[in-house]
Amino acid sequence: MDNQENRDNPLQRIRNIGVIAHIDAGKTTTTERILFYTGRTYRLGNVDDGTTVTDWMDQERERGITIVSAAVTCEWRGHRINIIDTPGHIDFTAEVQRSLRVLDGGVVVFDAVQGVEPQSETVWRQADRFRVPRICFINKMDRTGADFWRSIAMIRDRLKAVPVAIQVPIGAEASFRGYINLIDMRAMNYQDDDLGVELHEVPIPPELAEQAAEHRAQLLEAIAETDDVLLAKYLEGEEPSSEELRAALRRATLANQLVPVLCGSALRNKGVQPVLDAIVDFLPAPTDIPPIEGIRPGSEETIERRPDPSGPFSALVFKIVTDPFVGRLAYLRVYSGTLNANSSTLNATKSRKERIARLLRMYANRREELTEVAAGDIAAVGGLKFSFTGDTLCDADRPILLESIRFPEPVIYQAVEPRTAADESRMLEAMRALADEDPTFCYRTDESTGQTIMSGMGELHLEILSERLVREFHVAVRVGKPQVAYRETVTGTAAVSEEVSLPRAGKPQMARVSLSIQPTERGQGILVSITAPPEQVPSAYVPAMKNAITESLSAGLIAGYPVVDVAVEITGGAFDETSTESAFIRAAAQAAQRAGMAASPVLLEPVMKVETLAPADNVGDVIGDMNARRGSIEGMELLSGDLQAVRAHAPLSEMFGYATVLRSNTQGRGAFTMEFDYYAPVPPDVTRRIMGTE
Repeated sequence: MDNQENRDNPLQRIRNIGVIAHIDAGKTTTTERILFYTGRTYRLGNVDDGTTVTDWMDQERERGITIVSAAVTCEWRGHRINIIDTPGHIDFTAEVQRSLRVLDGGVVVFDAVQGVEPQSETVWRQADRFRVPRICFINKMDRTGADFWRSIAMIRDRLKAVPVAIQVPIGAEASFRGYINLIDMRAMNYQDDDLGVELHEVPIPPELAEQAAEHRAQLLEAIAETDDVLLAKYLEGEEPSSEELRAALRRATLANQLVPVLCGSALRNKGVQPVLDAIVDFLPAPTDIPPIEGIRPGSEETIERRPDPSGPFSALVFKIVTDPFVGRLAYLRVYSGTLNANSSTLNATKSRKERIARLLRMYANRREELTEVAAGDIAAVGGLKFSFTGDTLCDADRPILLESIRFPEPVIYQAVEPRTAADESRMLEAMRALADEDPTFCYRTDESTGQTIMSGMGELHLEILSERLVREFHVAVRVGKPQVAYRETVTGTAAVSEEVSLPRAGKPQMARVSLSIQPTERGQGILVSITAPPEQVPSAYVPAMKNAITESLSAGLIAGYPVVDVAVEITGGAFDETSTESAFIRAAAQAAQRAGMAASPVLLEPVMKVETLAPADNVGDVIGDMNARRGSIEGMELLSGDLQAVRAHAPLSEMFGYATVLRSNTQGRGAFTMEFDYYAPVPPDVTRRIMGTE
C-alpha cells in the first residue's frame, strides 16, 4: 500500500470481512457478484461453469465447492473491502476458523429454502466465539420453496440470535423481483435488468404496504431497545431519520445485539449491492474493534496494541500457501504499526528474525506488489522461512505474543505410499508443504510397519489432499482405506513408583520416579506437572522426563492409539551419584505406562453430528439405518415440501458408506451433512472387535 492509498483509505474506510455459510448456500457466487459490482471483474464468474475467481484450484472448479479460503480486495463507496470466501464443507473447517480469527465482520449466507443448516450453526458458533459482528443474506430467493420469514425464524430459534429484517422481499420463488428497504421505505425492482447493475425505484406495491409498515415498526422497536436516545424519540412518537436509524443499527450490530438481514438471489444478480451497502454501513472498521491483547514474551504481563499505523508493528500469520509463481506465502492480518517490503521483523512465537522479501495484495490467485502494509489491513508476505499459521510477527524492540489459533484434531487417517522409490522423498517434501498450509492435516511414519500415515478431518479432506499430491506436486501415490482415528484415556486414578537400574559401562545407573495419573476435561491432551522437590528429582532432568511421559502415553495403553485428556503429576523420586538423565527418562516412561494401565484405560471414538434430509415416506428407513449404526436420534424437523430433517449423533466408524445406503433408501433424493462433535468411550464389545480379541 503506497502513501496515496493510505490517504485514500484511512482505517475507518477499511472492512475485513468473511463470507461464511453452510455448503451450497451460495457463498462463492455471492463473492463473485461482489467482485463484479465493485468493478474487480468484468464478467460474471459461475461455480457450475468453473469460471469463478475465488475457487481457482482445479479440484474446486471440478467439484463446485470451495476448499481453501481465498482473499480478495475490492472497493465500494470509497471503502476498501478485504473479503475472504471460506469453505462450507465441514472437512475444511480450519479454513473458516483461521479466517474468523483475523476478520472484523462476517456476511453469513443462508439458503432461503433450507434456512439454518448444520454447518451454518457451526460457523455461527465459531463467529460467536470470536465475537464477530454479522449481517445475514438470505440467498436463493428465486428457488421453489424459498421463505424469507421462515429463515429469519430459524436464525432466531436455532442460532439464539436477534435477527432484524431491513428488507421485505417483493415476490418469492419465480416471481422474486426486488425488495422494500425498511430504513428508507423505498422499493427497488430488478425486473428489467438481467445483470442487476441498474436498480429501479418503484412505488411500494399496495399488497405489501401493510406488511412493510408492520416490519418497519418491528425494526424500529428492536433498534430502539438498544439505544436510549432513539428509545426516547420512539416513546414520544417521533419518527427518527434514516441516518439516525442506520447509526443506531450499526452500534447494535457492532455490539452483537442485533443482526441485520437482507434477501436476494446472487445467481440471478439480485440483492448483492444492498449487501455491499450493509457491509459499509453496519460492519466494523478496524478502529471499531477493541485493541488486540497479547503477552510480553518471557512473562505473563498482558499488553495491547491499538490499530495505529504509527504504533509498534504486530501481526498474526493466519494462513500459509505455496504459490506456484512466487513460492511460499504467508497471509497476515496487521493489528498495529506498518510493515515495509525488504525489511526485517521478529517472529515472537519462534524468537527468530524474519526477512520480508515481498509484500503482496492478493486478488484470489493473482497478486499486486505493495511497498508497505499498515494496521487494519490483510496482505501476503513472501520470503518468510520460520513462520507458520498462528505465529506472531512484531517489532523486535517492542515484542508482543498474540494468542495463536487452535484447530480441531484429525479424526480419520489412511496409509499412503509412493508408487516408486524415486517418489518417496518428493512425497515427504510435498506432505511437508501441505502440512504447512493445513493445520488439520498431519502425517507420520508408523514405526512398526514403516508406512506413511496421513490424517485429516474427513474422507473428502483426505481425498482432496491425495489429489493435490498428484496434481500439484506430481507425486504418484497409492492410498489405503480410510481408518478412524481412535484415542485412549483413563477413567480412574492411579499412583505408581518405578525404579530402574540401567547398566552403562559396566556400572548400574539408578533412578526412581513416583507419579499419579487421573482423567481431566475433554480437549486437554496430556498435562504433565511436577510437585516433587529438587532433592528427589533433579530439576535439570524435568523437561526430558515430561517429554518422555508424553511420548510414552502417545504410543497408547491398550490399542496403540494416543492417550488424551489425562493429568500426570510427578510426585517424588530418588537418585544417587550413579543416576543419569537417561535413567530418569526410562523410569518416567515406564511409570506413566504402568499408572495408565492401572487407571482403567478405555478406547475413545469420534462421534459425528449428522443431519439427514429425506422425503417423509423414507424417514422410517433412515431412522432404522441410523439406529443400526449405533446412532442416537436427537430430533426431527419438517422442512419445505415433504422433506424432513433427521438430526442424530453416530460414531464415525459406522458412517463409512452412508452416502450409498442413503441414496438407496431414498431413491436418490436424500442428502446428509456430517461434522465431528466429540469423543466418547467405545462400548466393550466394539473395543474387543477393534483389538481383535473377539
